[in-house]
Amino acid sequence: MRSDVAEVTDLVDLSDWPPGTRLIVRREHLHPGAQRSLFPSLQYRYWGHYTDADGTPVELDHHMRQHAHVEDHIKRLKDSGLERFPFTNLDANHAWMQLVCTAADLVRWFHHLVCTGSLATAEPKRLRWSLWHTPARIVRRAGQTIVRIIDGWPTAGDLLDAHRRINAIT
Repeated sequence: MRSDVAEVTDLVDLSDWPPGTRLIVRREHLHPGAQRSLFPSLQYRYWGHYTDADGTPVELDHHMRQHAHVEDHIKRLKDSGLERFPFTNLDANHAWMQLVCTAADLVRWFHHLVCTGSLATAEPKRLRWSLWHTPARIVRRAGQTIVRIIDGWPTAGDLLDAHRRINAIT
């Protein structure tokens, strides 16, 4: 997707902001399902951020977008159990943190390798309730593996698709 980046510091009043503050704005073409923001436009979506860093607007926009990915990963870690440490012992909490980080890495690989559609970017909570808590059973009969899922389960197709992709990998 093509986007445009510009510095618009000269067009806004930043007199109350610290010296050196800059406003960088990114303009993207609207894609299906995209929310419009900042300005009402039927063709573009605008997104801006303030910074005091040196660099071109394109470099600063790239840095900010990379930082947003880091924040998304931290949010996923917190949703996966890193937000609370259940023990009073520091070593036990350290082991807990390692388990949560390992589990989060496994979930990310699961996303990249197995999930398609909206599940490919689903948050851990959605995966828990749509896939991992599915009332199902894996049965071996006559040399075949059969996945039995309760009738009418809303994400049965997604689960079967994920199972097929796992079998294709292994």
